[in-house]
Amino acid sequence: MINTSPSASIPLKGNFLGIETSCDETSIAVISGGKLTANLVSSQDFHADFGGVIPELSSRAHLQIIIPLLNDALKKSGLALKEFDAVCATAGPGLIGALLVGLTFAKGLSYSLKKLFIPVNHIEGHIYSGFLMEEKPEFPYLVLVVSGGHTLLLLVNSFEKIIKLGSTVDDAAGEAFDKAAKMLGLKYPGGPEIQKHAQNGNPERIKFPVADLKGEYDFSFSGLKTSLLRYLQKYFGSTKDSVHKNLNQHELADIAASFEHAVIKALMQKTEKAVKNYDVKSISLVGGVAANRKLRNAFQELSVKHNKKLVIPALEYCSDNGAMIAFRGAKLFELGKRFSLDYSPYPGLLPDHFS
Repeated sequence: MINTSPSASIPLKGNFLGIETSCDETSIAVISGGKLTANLVSSQDFHADFGGVIPELSSRAHLQIIIPLLNDALKKSGLALKEFDAVCATAGPGLIGALLVGLTFAKGLSYSLKKLFIPVNHIEGHIYSGFLMEEKPEFPYLVLVVSGGHTLLLLVNSFEKIIKLGSTVDDAAGEAFDKAAKMLGLKYPGGPEIQKHAQNGNPERIKFPVADLKGEYDFSFSGLKTSLLRYLQKYFGSTKDSVHKNLNQHELADIAASFEHAVIKALMQKTEKAVKNYDVKSISLVGGVAANRKLRNAFQELSVKHNKKLVIPALEYCSDNGAMIAFRGAKLFELGKRFSLDYSPYPGLLPDHFS
């Protein structure tokens, strides 16, 4: 279990509980008196044994840990449940069974305590996660959301107005890393494994393709994934066993570095185009793949080149966490948004969610 809390102040009044159970992390956070006083994360590491997240096992693990995690969060924050102004929980997108655990638990707390219930969009949690840091984004800002399930380029004008500029038409960036790692015989999750092996490789060794789509800010990674598969079949054999047998560490490092380079190049090309075309004050990188060091460095270079303020959340706020859910829920509360207890979870984003 990870136990984190930042030193940054959060300009919010009241006490807010944030519950995150969209995938394979159970997280509960508390924002109280303008400070994040607890942010506990329990990760389901056993999914690595299966090469990916098993939805049913994920739901069961959430059920087992959510009450002990809540008790620990309350103890750390020094608050009783009756002192909260609202209970906030992820409503989607995510695994429907996992979402039901957290959302139903939050509804039960809200009903029993007679407190407001606030469902939070998981992606919006990531979008505004930069506000958990000491240096915060300034509106309007451009944000790249990169995770295992989503790749989105968005223009954020306020806490109420988000405009989608582009998204992936197939695989998300994180999904591409996971699939590439599997082809190379590496562990799940694939992003950290690709990054680890890429450190010792030559990113210019293999010229993997970067998709050029009709959508000005859209991404595609399925062609890149297929190109890797064809490369491995051509030089290392047509089966997984032959690839793993014939691939030495030096070649693995070059392939990982070249694949990582192609993913980052695709992300940066569209992001820089948007920076040039939109008058923004800040740029931000969020989501699980935002933990990638080379991608973070590329954003740093982009911010210097175009003289834009850069906000990238600390690593603990890139992965799924209750802090971002508590913050987003608190802002919705502050904006006067109110929700019914019959609010339903949703596994995916609606096409017009960001307009």
